[in-house]
Amino acid sequence: MNTCRLEPCVQLPLSKELLKDSVDKAKDWALMHGISMRSKKNFNKDHVQILPVTLLPSSFPRQSFLTAKNVQTLLNELIHKVAYDKEFLTSSLKSTVKADPFTAKLFHIYETVHEKGFSQNISLGLLRSDYLLHDAGRQIKQVEINTVATSFAALATITSEYHKYILGELGYMKEACKQIPENNALVGFCKGLILAWELYNNLEAVILFIVEDVTYNISDQRLHEFQIRQLYPKIKIIRKSLTSLASEEVKLGPNKELIVSNMVVAVVYYRSGYEPEAYPTEKEWDVRLLIECSRAIKCPSVQYHLAGTKKVQQSLAQSSVLKKFLKDDASVTKVQEIFTGLYTLDFSDDGEKTIKMGINEPNKFVLKPQREGGGNNVYNENIRTWLNTMKESQERTAWILMDRIYPPLQKNYLVRATEESKDSIDISDVITELGIYGVIIGNNNEIMLNEQVGHILRTKSASEDEGGIVAGVGALDSPYLIN
Repeated sequence: MNTCRLEPCVQLPLSKELLKDSVDKAKDWALMHGISMRSKKNFNKDHVQILPVTLLPSSFPRQSFLTAKNVQTLLNELIHKVAYDKEFLTSSLKSTVKADPFTAKLFHIYETVHEKGFSQNISLGLLRSDYLLHDAGRQIKQVEINTVATSFAALATITSEYHKYILGELGYMKEACKQIPENNALVGFCKGLILAWELYNNLEAVILFIVEDVTYNISDQRLHEFQIRQLYPKIKIIRKSLTSLASEEVKLGPNKELIVSNMVVAVVYYRSGYEPEAYPTEKEWDVRLLIECSRAIKCPSVQYHLAGTKKVQQSLAQSSVLKKFLKDDASVTKVQEIFTGLYTLDFSDDGEKTIKMGINEPNKFVLKPQREGGGNNVYNENIRTWLNTMKESQERTAWILMDRIYPPLQKNYLVRATEESKDSIDISDVITELGIYGVIIGNNNEIMLNEQVGHILRTKSASEDEGGIVAGVGALDSPYLIN
């Protein structure tokens, strides 16, 4: 474990009285501005509670923040080109589709649509590249890139404003305005969705949000809808789950239009569909295939979904592969500098080396499956157990091994709804993960939009391995930039 530290943005600990007053203000501000979710324990559509949030913004080295921001458009371009390269996707995922049924289902849809010919060649990518600080905070290394249901762009934008308010209340308004960077992730994502809608070129068409049967993270989703309506009031948005679509009339029109409830759909935005639980029966898979066969612009298209798998990420870790997709050596170097070690578990000489490395020194690695949504990785001694169990099994090819990054620690307070019963909250050692948001729209010949649009920090107790916010482990945060 890394023992180096970053200094917090204000002197800690706060006095008991000041802490209680600050937490009260923080909870009220958060609730009244939408940093909230529905309770998983006591679900009620009319009730929300605050999402976990840090009381203070977390210190983050300015140069590392800028490095991550500046490489995002290259990563957008890389993912886009990978998504439109069938040969590369096929070779990268060859072993994985044999071992992982979920990835195999997605790949089958991709092959089916590719064979028929794409009705819609444009894809919209709303991406987030996640990073941890490394080497005492002097470097930044990518953890993963998300291409499906990329969350918290709306709440990240609000959290930046929340932290400016809290620091102002503590007497640090000047520092807050100077050190907390502007964050336009929500507007950036919504402009991407609007441009995709415009490219479809039908003023009567709607945007379809694919959501869960029961939505807990309601504020982040709805704020996207409200922002789109504010920016472009003529656009109508509808929300459906894959299960509800499976039980109602969804069809293709004469020109492959996607028709839902007698409305033509211009853009399909997936906020669900990234895990097996979204497909309880074959009917949901049939709906996914129907959508992919349609003329609607998908976010993500199935090839974008596949481009975000861990196995593809591992394939891209080689410079020879990057040179295939990026136009110059400077771009390749920029991207390589943020990559960490990623290792195959295929049945090959390299795969056997990976098995030995993971079993001999499990604390140096993270074992990762082809899943989004958090809570899926394997750590520490469990890596040795898992690798020993599956080293002779095809199952191993559905996983990759990644160098473990031990980021610097710092002090902060984690504010949660479950703390209501306590008089105060405790100061914690925490670690932070930076996410940079990107938007890209294009087809196999042309990129029409490629931008970096904002950021998020997600922070958790240093004693936790996983950091899901909706799961209640991680907390929303903002970077306080330091030199």
